[in-house]
Amino acid sequence: MSKKSKMSVKESVNGTENKMLKNAADPIEAALAPAEEKKTRFPKLKRFNAKRDENSTKYSKLNIFLMFIFPVFICSMAEITQSKYFSSYFNFLTERPSVILFDIILTAVIFVFLLGIFRKGWLAMTVHGVIFMALSTTELFKYGTNGNHLILSDMKLVKSVKSLTSFAYIKITPKLIICYLIVIAFLALAIYFNPKVKSSPLRRLTASCVCVLSLSALVVLPKFYSPVYKAFGIDTTSATNAFLLNEKFENNHFLAFLIQTATESFENRLVVPDGYSEEYIDEIMNIPVDTEEDFNGGKKPNVIVIMSESYADFRAFDELNVDDKYYKYFDRAISEGKGGTAITPTYASWTVRSEFELLFGLPVRGINTPNMPQRELADREQPALAQYYKDWGYETVYVHPFQSGFYSRARIYGHFGFEKMIYHDDQSATTDFTVPIQHFGTYVDDSSVFNQIISEIKTSDRPIYLHTTTMQNHQPYNQGEDPDDEFGNYLTWVQHTNEGLKKFLNELKDIDEPTLVFFVGDHFPSLRGETSVYNQLGLNGDNCDALYQQKYFFWSNYNADLSIVPDKEISFFYIPYVILNIIDAPRDQFIEKMNDFMEKLPVYSTEYDSDTPKNDELDILTIDRVVMEEYSPSPIPEEELATHN
Repeated sequence: MSKKSKMSVKESVNGTENKMLKNAADPIEAALAPAEEKKTRFPKLKRFNAKRDENSTKYSKLNIFLMFIFPVFICSMAEITQSKYFSSYFNFLTERPSVILFDIILTAVIFVFLLGIFRKGWLAMTVHGVIFMALSTTELFKYGTNGNHLILSDMKLVKSVKSLTSFAYIKITPKLIICYLIVIAFLALAIYFNPKVKSSPLRRLTASCVCVLSLSALVVLPKFYSPVYKAFGIDTTSATNAFLLNEKFENNHFLAFLIQTATESFENRLVVPDGYSEEYIDEIMNIPVDTEEDFNGGKKPNVIVIMSESYADFRAFDELNVDDKYYKYFDRAISEGKGGTAITPTYASWTVRSEFELLFGLPVRGINTPNMPQRELADREQPALAQYYKDWGYETVYVHPFQSGFYSRARIYGHFGFEKMIYHDDQSATTDFTVPIQHFGTYVDDSSVFNQIISEIKTSDRPIYLHTTTMQNHQPYNQGEDPDDEFGNYLTWVQHTNEGLKKFLNELKDIDEPTLVFFVGDHFPSLRGETSVYNQLGLNGDNCDALYQQKYFFWSNYNADLSIVPDKEISFFYIPYVILNIIDAPRDQFIEKMNDFMEKLPVYSTEYDSDTPKNDELDILTIDRVVMEEYSPSPIPEEELATHN
């Protein structure tokens, strides 16, 4: 071999060794190396990257400045984007500078963490900028859609983003575009000058770990976050309803609000009470039971529970002067049956809270009022009311004219005792409905749901227990004669539901099967943040109780004893026991105990009344039945119960 060839081999070997040493020293860059090598195949890109490499050294002071100023820049842009106006951000800066300082420090910690991962300043800035602007824009659209602010637990719905976009008012404005252009310009500048961190992988890893520990402590360690929040003047007031939460946002703004509510969410995480045991549950259940009742002598009526999406009676606010015509047939149903007021556990969103209470006869407060209570349930058969009806020989049916995967309903509700679940994914997809589907506005017409209920009654050879959560009256409310008249369009849709109710109840009168109907709205509707009637009414955390009072009616096509319906307000979760009392269903100790609670504690909701004291027995029964061992009397057959205990 020639001397030249030997040298080439030696250089090749040395080059390989140097590359291996570099990869070992910096595994993060090693992972990116193939992409970088591929890019250099293009001459112009190669020259551009060479220029960037030169800039890293030539403009080192400028690059240090860019990395130093970036947390201040991206923090400010995120705040300006969600508030829409620079003046709003400036006013907050002058009024609460300590909160903005907290935001900047928080942003800097996150940036240092990203620098530790990527080393390349432009890459860390890009990732950071995308995350902050995405969160800020989501906050902007969420508040503009339903008047509620973004919290980190909302991220659990990321898999349902397609469904969520059908709800949201997404409006790209010139101001939003300008904000994005400013951020893009800054990132382009960073990419060109190519700032880098000159530090060993070990030091970067150490810095990242310190940042992670600091952020974690800010969420989970009271001894750390309490003095920090106090020092910076962060509002830590407990928010028991959506309006109080929005008031907290006004005091903390975007970033401080996100991290503080994450802390609050962790504080309120579900934990098993110290006194939980089978003996304690037996002690609670030590109550006499009247076992002689049996469906009015054995006649089992159909039970139809209709939870109408966003159906609410705005006549509660005299200043709105809402015409009775919109609620004409709702009022007629009350006159033919009996009406009342139920206290819903939510406002404007989180339908599954109301649905949980009606399906289980348990308070969401018992599991700390999560936005999505179905996510807290043990993965097993659940003692929902459908299990009781199935045990009594009813056919159990769940109807929801929307996507089966939203809120993971198809998967989770399959444990609730429903023998049949009927969904309608969208206008073009397959549907489980057996009747023709019509749409009103964006979603399935309530009349189509009513027709499906009639069909289920007529085709079943057993009495049915049917729960439906409708969709027609869900936002957006921009479809009508005037797209900007959101409230007027909403009332038109409520009137359309009333027309459907009239036809539905008339058809039930002609069916020779005893049928009991319960109808209620899940919550007041989501209306746009700044222009909604809620703002016009001047509602706040102290005077918003009317928004948690939902009017309902019971109606039957037979001589049901509706005198049993309470005249006083009761929480949603008591309604199932009112139904059982009307149809004279058999009782066990659990049902008897819940009837006892209904007499002694008719309303149990911090959303409606933050002063309502905690009830340990109600809470521990809720946890026992849906999260833990289910020691309380169960409607689930013994052989099935034994498989999951």
